[in-house]
Amino acid sequence: MIWALLAVALVAASTFAVATFPRSVLVFLLFQGSLLFVYRARIPDRLRWSLLAIALLVLMPAIGYFNSYYLEVATQVGIFVALALGLNIVVGLAGLLDLGYVAFFAVGAYSWAIFGSPHANVIFGGGFPLPGWWFYVFLLVGLGVAATTGILLGLPVLRLHGDYLAIVTLGFGEVIRVLANNLDKPINFTNGPKGITPISRPPAPFGLPYGEYFYFLALLIVVAVVLVNRRLEDSHIGRAWEAIREDELAARAMGVPLVRMKLMAFACGASFAGVMGVLFSAKQVFINPESFTFLESIGVLAMVILGGMGSIPGAVVGATVVTVLNLQVLKGFSLWLNELKNAGVTVLGYSLADLPTQFEPAKYERMVFGVILVLMMIFRPQGIFPARRRQRELAK
Repeated sequence: MIWALLAVALVAASTFAVATFPRSVLVFLLFQGSLLFVYRARIPDRLRWSLLAIALLVLMPAIGYFNSYYLEVATQVGIFVALALGLNIVVGLAGLLDLGYVAFFAVGAYSWAIFGSPHANVIFGGGFPLPGWWFYVFLLVGLGVAATTGILLGLPVLRLHGDYLAIVTLGFGEVIRVLANNLDKPINFTNGPKGITPISRPPAPFGLPYGEYFYFLALLIVVAVVLVNRRLEDSHIGRAWEAIREDELAARAMGVPLVRMKLMAFACGASFAGVMGVLFSAKQVFINPESFTFLESIGVLAMVILGGMGSIPGAVVGATVVTVLNLQVLKGFSLWLNELKNAGVTVLGYSLADLPTQFEPAKYERMVFGVILVLMMIFRPQGIFPARRRQRELAK
């Protein structure tokens, strides 16, 4: 009873604080921390899921009313949660190290960007862009195209393991990006480095503003992805993936069809990225190859590792933590240091205004992020929410 009252009070207090101080990053982090507390608190499941549903369906949009940027951050979190859950299948469950995962995200994004923009007239003649309602059809098209691409990637790498598999998948990710960058001639498919814009948006139901609409759509897709992950994890397919991850020879001896299971892992993981790629292109209205660099693949992999390999809650929390770190905490910290520098604040007798441009705080955001990851791997290598098997392995 005490835990339940504390959970309700914490969510209510953090929501009130965000509404009162809508521009405070720390207060918004308090709200996110309260959701994590509710998930981990010793309270009845019905109360836990009710509080989380109210927070995500009612309180988060209300917070977005006071500061639309927070709703944008929440939507980005949803997109990366789905990506992390997809990569978690490939890396966490099946044990196949994929360093080119963002390629599937790009395939989904370009599938709608080409047909949902006037650029398609350059390729196919008149009749484009497709009406906005085709976006919903292309969610399935993006899923199918990305899954097919995942199978095509999986076929030549079936016999590869570890570092060799990582190198090939890394190369695949770069091939997709380079193709997107150069397929503007002789036939202009992708418009090259200039990117594609404007990309059609679907009609928002009930007159919702697009900020709220894309937030709810991302949340709906994330819920569907979590449910699919849960069913796969508890099925014979999930157990086969785990067997392959632990010992491929033993899995083969037990009759696990390695080829089919590996291809299924690549296809399932890629399909989630394809769906979110379609949503991403419609939300952004503009995409170009620089949206799908190798660093994006590393970022998604960091989410899976930070949260806990093979853990669904871990992938969700890892994606949330990394996205908020990149979009809010590190950028906010860098802006704060810039304000101190512009104000000419003196530290240990040295004026920050005299710092050379090489020491601009914004240039060191990635370094700080890397230091945080290294410290995390040193002090909690199993991740924030590790899978039970992984936790037992590291405890030995």
